[in-house]
Amino acid sequence: MILVTGGAGFIGSNLVAALDDADERVSVCDRLGHDDKWRNLEARELDELVDPDDLADFLDRRGDELRAIVHMGAISATTETDADLIVDTNYRLSQSLWHWCALAEVPFIYASSAATYGDGSHGFDDDASPEALARLRPLNAYGWSKHLFDRWVARVLVDGDARPPQWAGLKFFNVYGPNEHHKASMRSVVNKAFRGAHAGEPVTLFRSHHPDYEDGGQMRDFVWVGDCVDVMTWLLDRPHVSGLFNLGSGEARSWLELMGALYAAVGQEMRVDWVDTPEEIREKYQYFTQAEMGKLREAGYDGTFTSVEDGVGEYVREYLVPGRYR
Repeated sequence: MILVTGGAGFIGSNLVAALDDADERVSVCDRLGHDDKWRNLEARELDELVDPDDLADFLDRRGDELRAIVHMGAISATTETDADLIVDTNYRLSQSLWHWCALAEVPFIYASSAATYGDGSHGFDDDASPEALARLRPLNAYGWSKHLFDRWVARVLVDGDARPPQWAGLKFFNVYGPNEHHKASMRSVVNKAFRGAHAGEPVTLFRSHHPDYEDGGQMRDFVWVGDCVDVMTWLLDRPHVSGLFNLGSGEARSWLELMGALYAAVGQEMRVDWVDTPEEIREKYQYFTQAEMGKLREAGYDGTFTSVEDGVGEYVREYLVPGRYR
C-alpha cells in the first residue's frame, strides 16, 4: 500500500488517480473541509481515508503494510501569514515522517517547491549540498518552510544520520491541470482565466516593469500535472534513486504564450487588459523561472515533458469544458 498525504489536494489527487488506475492500494491522509475538495477523490477507491490528527495511529496500526509514503500534505498558500502553523505542517510533520520512514525502512518522497529559489538571483540548480542551499533566500513563509526542510535533509545526509532507504524531494515549478478548483486564489492562471476566455472576454495581465521584458513577456516554467505524476510514479518504481530534484518542464514560456494557448484551446481571439504590477509585490516579482532538469535526467528519467500548447489543450478539452475531475 502507498500512503499519500495531501492526497485530496491538487497534485496529490492526480497521483492517487494514477495509482488507483494502476490497481495500487492507496490510502490518503488529508482534510476535506467544507468545499468541493472531496470531488478530487470521488472516482477513486481508497483503502483508508485518514484524518491528519490520526496519522500516528494509522502508522502504528498499518505501517507494516506500506511500501512508500508520498508526502504532499502542506500549507501551500504563499499568502498564509501564520508562520507557526506553516512550520508545524510543512517542517515538523515532514521531519516526523522522515524519522518514521528511516526506522521502518519505507521509501519517502516529499514535495519541496520552486519557491525555495526566491527571486531566482542564484539560479535554479537543484544542488542539494548544504553550501548551495544556504545561498537561497525564499520570499515568503511557505517557500522558507520548504527550504528549511530541504536544508535539514542535507544536514542529515552529511552527518550520516538515519535516512529512509529511498528519499526524494521534488521542487515543483508552476504546475497546472485538473483537480485544482479548491485552491481558490492559488489556482493556476489557466484555471482562473478559463471562464472569461471561453466567453471571449479579455484576460488581465501585468505590465512589465523590467527593461529586459516586454509586457506579457515575463516567463515561467509551466509544467503539466500529468508530467509530475509520471516522475513520481517513476521514482516509486525505482527505489535505488534518491535525491533532491527540480520538477518543471525545463522550458520557460511567457504569460502571453500561456494565455495564447488557452484562447486557442477555447477557439477565441485573445485580447489583453494590461494593469500595472501592484507596488507591494513589484520589487519581489519574478520575471523568469526555469527548472534545470539535468539532475533528474542523469538519474535515468527519460520521459518527455508536455508543451504548454498540448497541456493547456488537454486541460481545456478533457477537464475544464466538461467540468470533469481526474
